[in-house]
Amino acid sequence: MVEAAEPGNSRATAYTTLLGGDDFRHELEIKRSRFITVLRRSASEDEARSLVADLRREFHDARHHCSAFVIGPDREIQRSSDDGEPSGTAGIPMLEALTKKETTPGATDLSDVSAVVVRYFGGILLGAGGLVRAYSESVSSALALAPLVRRSRLRICAIPVPHGVAGRLENDLRAGGFTMAETSYGGSHTVLRIAVPDTGAEVSAAAERVLGLTAGSATLAPEGTEWIDVPNA
Repeated sequence: MVEAAEPGNSRATAYTTLLGGDDFRHELEIKRSRFITVLRRSASEDEARSLVADLRREFHDARHHCSAFVIGPDREIQRSSDDGEPSGTAGIPMLEALTKKETTPGATDLSDVSAVVVRYFGGILLGAGGLVRAYSESVSSALALAPLVRRSRLRICAIPVPHGVAGRLENDLRAGGFTMAETSYGGSHTVLRIAVPDTGAEVSAAAERVLGLTAGSATLAPEGTEWIDVPNA
């Protein structure tokens, strides 16, 4: 999945997010209350809030639809809502479960994720401490099972070559471990594009490899940057 980078300069060069596609759902029962957690990849506040609206319609008879989301490569947007639960017992624990999720050893960089916990009251009061634990556990247990991907800011580099050699060169680039981006076609040339880490050293190294693969007949032209998903191992 390749998308244009948002305007502005991010300090981050990579972060972890939820795999795109369908919402991820996970349910817990705690003292007869049902806690249904729904996670959605969200690149904006509007997208995050749409999850709440969707679930209010789907679970219209539920007592609470508590929510939290974190957005942006630098995680600059963070919001939460208790939705009628005692203040501080739902939204904040949910948000902390998102922001403190350890995506790799020692790294907490999850972003572009919204979470909603739908609660059906089971008749047993949990108390403030019990609610904090229940909402935190609901999101944490969902995240432990949800599919995640690494999202990296990469430099797109164009390689114009004659149509007749484009297929072979693309195969060589893939075999060499390069990430391919969008290909375009002109009257006499195909423009292959590769995505490399956004540093001068990496771009220079890629240019040298392209020269080697083409016996010096093709050059590499750096273009803009894009955020690209790379599946976690």
